[in-house]
Amino acid sequence: MLNSKKPILLVEDDRIDAMSVKRSLQELKIVNDLIIRNNGEEALKYLLDSENEIPCIILLDLNMPKMNGIDFLRERIKYDNLKLIPTVVLTTSREEQDRVNSFSLGVSGFMIKPVDYKQFVDVIKTIDLYWSLSELP
Repeated sequence: MLNSKKPILLVEDDRIDAMSVKRSLQELKIVNDLIIRNNGEEALKYLLDSENEIPCIILLDLNMPKMNGIDFLRERIKYDNLKLIPTVVLTTSREEQDRVNSFSLGVSGFMIKPVDYKQFVDVIKTIDLYWSLSELP
């Protein structure tokens, strides 16, 4: 899945976390283009631009300025072509309500961002493995 030709959309405002995702993908030899947007508003604008290719997966932080991850998910489900894009929340939030809200808004997974880089690679590897094995419609 992640080694398809489609890009990966990372919605993340923290430059260090974005760099960790990028390095993890490189270490795992996942060659998809990585499109980074700093908040939900920018991500939605990217997704609604017909010039842009629809990503194979969205990796979404929740705590961002302008439009946070939950608000992005609320907007995303309004569009039939966007609500089917597999979306995994990758966040520092351990709030049960964030998890409940995320799943009720159609996310495919919810993962806590590790602080340790090696664990970060393991999280990305897990996401890749899951999507490699999943049978999508």
